[in-house]
Amino acid sequence: MAHPHASLPVAVFDSGVGGLTVLHECLVSLPHEDFTYFGDTARFPYGERSPVALRAFALELGELLLARGAKLLVVACNSATAAALPSLRVALEGRVRVIGVVAPESLLAAGVTRSGEVGLLATPATVASGAYERALATSAPEARLHAVACPELAPLIQAGGEVDDRLVDCVEGYCAPLRAAGVDTVILGCTHYPLVRPLIQRAMGRGVAIVSSGQAIADEVARELRLAGIERKVDRRGSYRFLCSGDPQAFRRVGVRFLQMPLGDVRRVAVAAAPPARAAA
Repeated sequence: MAHPHASLPVAVFDSGVGGLTVLHECLVSLPHEDFTYFGDTARFPYGERSPVALRAFALELGELLLARGAKLLVVACNSATAAALPSLRVALEGRVRVIGVVAPESLLAAGVTRSGEVGLLATPATVASGAYERALATSAPEARLHAVACPELAPLIQAGGEVDDRLVDCVEGYCAPLRAAGVDTVILGCTHYPLVRPLIQRAMGRGVAIVSSGQAIADEVARELRLAGIERKVDRRGSYRFLCSGDPQAFRRVGVRFLQMPLGDVRRVAVAAAPPARAAA
């Protein structure tokens, strides 16, 4: 007999549309599962928020998604994972398992690097948290992390404009310190960054490995569902739906590029008001 929670969707949330790069990998790897995605576009960007604010946002969104039904929660936002994952797991303990994006990426990077010189491109909040240093130290104690805060990159990508000289120059500028450090592996520490992966690869050079969280998260989702006995039967086609806190039309317009699949209906859900992000970059 199937577990009573098996028919519930897997819930995924992010500060905006970046987490759709993670959802894409989940939809491809787990086509039989249902998913609910929440993009907190009204409070984007998260990358300049304080840890206190990020924890409040994550707890609010976790409760919001649980109220709508969820058998697993994926924090598809590096800033929120770095600031709030432990708090979120404690708050939701016994109700739902929570997966974040930092540890799986660090484990991947540890397995890929040859020199032990690992680069990180991430938001200021993620870099300041030190979460990747801690995770990499667990996976590869001898490795050194070279972190670069990229306040302008996620907002440029979220805007959904053309890939122009401004974006190219932005990527080149953030990659320059990593080239100078001689890293052989770069972690994309924000779920928006896979959208400009070709630019990052070109800036870093062909011999540098680029690590992102999508496939690693999809693998972890599959493992968690299997261990808990709450996976769906593979002979069905799952559904997916979208919620956002900002303008649904804007979310749909940009989101199609990130998901690389039809979005369909996007519903707006109100969230608690928040002051503007510091230096809203």
